[in-house]
Amino acid sequence: MQRGNHRENLQSNHAGQRDFVAAIFDMDGVVTQTAAVHSRAWKRMFDEFLRSREATHRVPFREFTHDADYLVHVDGRPRSKGVESFLQSRGIVLPPGSPRDPAGCETVCGLGNRKNALFNEMIEREGAGVYDSTVAFIQKLRASGIRVGLATSSRNSATILGKTHTASLFATVVDGVVSAQLGLKGKPAPDIFVVAAANLGVPAGRAIVVEDAVTGVQAGARGGFALVVGIARENNAGELRDHGADVVVRDLAETSLEKINRLIRHKRASACSHSASG
Repeated sequence: MQRGNHRENLQSNHAGQRDFVAAIFDMDGVVTQTAAVHSRAWKRMFDEFLRSREATHRVPFREFTHDADYLVHVDGRPRSKGVESFLQSRGIVLPPGSPRDPAGCETVCGLGNRKNALFNEMIEREGAGVYDSTVAFIQKLRASGIRVGLATSSRNSATILGKTHTASLFATVVDGVVSAQLGLKGKPAPDIFVVAAANLGVPAGRAIVVEDAVTGVQAGARGGFALVVGIARENNAGELRDHGADVVVRDLAETSLEKINRLIRHKRASACSHSASG
């Protein structure tokens, strides 16, 4: 028992030497290789819907695309908000409906339920992979006494974490189900990251956020976190920086705890300098 306590004290002291004591990760596209599956499920659902409207409303079909539609209107948002955002971009108005609407029903919830059914079918058929570099990075954080949480808009986190055997990596999970229960606003609002930090017992200013979506880095920036790390898996480094990422990498293998510590110190020093000059 004393040995275990000694190890915990060492980790605590080690963490205390760092400029952050917690890290909060998005799931899809950051920890798990599921962002592409989401994109395909959204495309199939919306293309089916748009084909149907072509027949019933005589509106020319224009396909749902990854870059112009998924990344701009859907990626990182809660499901219903993604449906609303895309429909608005096409000038389509549908009733909100209810979460109990049948999949494919022409309501915001019905379309979202259809997308979710397609996503789960794809995951069941194809499985779900992880980014090994992210898992290795999280393991280094945990070994250094850094607390680790997950914050995702997905309502499928339990399924995905179970299939990828990664649930044990996270001391807290704030997902779409928890957000609905607590009435949290979705990204780009910072709510889910702030709640995850609180669950870890850490103020936002002592935690970092790791995200791959524009709405996610916006949320991290608005939440006052110590550092927002963007992962540019879509060749969108500039866009992530423009919307709040303090640093952008293509993969977490490109960074380290020491680099992140230095960046946090630099960010704080710059903030103090600007405050003094103001």
